[in-house]
Amino acid sequence: MTLPDDLLELTAELVAIPSVSHHEGALADWVESELAALGWLAVERVGDNVVARTELGRPQRLILAGHLDTVPPTGDGSDANGLIGDVVRGRGSADMKGGLAISLALARDLPAPAVDVTHVFYVGEEVEDAFNGLGTLFRDRPDLMVGDAAVLGEPTLGQLEAGCQGSLRVAVHLHGRSAHAARPWMGVNAVHRLGHLLTRIDAFVPRRVVLDGCEFQETLQALSVDAGVAQNVVPDRARVVVNHRFAPDHDRSRAEAVVRGVLDPALEVGDEIEVLSVLDGAVPGLRHPLLATLVERHRLTVKAKLGWTDVARFAAHGIPAVNLGPGDPLLAHGPDEYVERWALEATYAVLRDLLEVGPS
Repeated sequence: MTLPDDLLELTAELVAIPSVSHHEGALADWVESELAALGWLAVERVGDNVVARTELGRPQRLILAGHLDTVPPTGDGSDANGLIGDVVRGRGSADMKGGLAISLALARDLPAPAVDVTHVFYVGEEVEDAFNGLGTLFRDRPDLMVGDAAVLGEPTLGQLEAGCQGSLRVAVHLHGRSAHAARPWMGVNAVHRLGHLLTRIDAFVPRRVVLDGCEFQETLQALSVDAGVAQNVVPDRARVVVNHRFAPDHDRSRAEAVVRGVLDPALEVGDEIEVLSVLDGAVPGLRHPLLATLVERHRLTVKAKLGWTDVARFAAHGIPAVNLGPGDPLLAHGPDEYVERWALEATYAVLRDLLEVGPS
């Protein structure tokens, strides 16, 4: 078997190989086999992560990375599938097998690019951080992850999304005193105490931060509430999970200080703020010549990535990275997911130009 010449057909072939998170092995097998057959790449496999590199001694190296896994199908048969006209439909077509197809096609079409290239196909992006293949590679095989800049094929509809925001998630534990619901004055209702806390969260004034021309807008949101022990008992506890998305000019300690500044006035002795998770963001990194060329030579639309993506993993290791892929992010994880030929070909052309000609 050889890689299809047509990007749309190649995407359809990838979509036809199921690769739900934790079950990426069959797709990793296919990708590894196809890349090894090309003959001009050094191909290594770490678990179900596949890394293929040119070794031409070029002065710069670009990493092209994309995740193999998809979220599960809906299970009710409503997911559209198949190649129809100039559209590929199916789970993962937008997020992000179209991006994988572009990386595979570039590996096939450019045996001697102007910059060395590392193609990374990794697992576990759609699940808990502990399963993320990039994390595994940076930890266990950092020698495979050396590069000057990186492009992730996350769906951006051909626009360049630079950097990403950080994410801090905390649980706020409010305490009360239980009593019979018929005699609430004998207790302290922890649920009622949520009112002051939620009011402060709702009144949060988000920062708007511009970095390298990209505007990041922060948020603070209550995501879930858990409280009460029985229908006839005044609740003596309440727990609310709060998420802060913070601009990448703040680190985790500064983000936590901001959140505590909002929440602390609503707390009393015995209450607690528990940090559940924190992910640092990534600055845009657009000043690197490889990434600046993408923007300047092709006049790409550039905007900040308001969510968190794996560009932050590269930034944490000193590698500036951006998101650039053919899929529509609004379609990701939905039953009507699809990617179109024009988007595949446009993104392929931009990346091929960079690899074939090199930076400006």
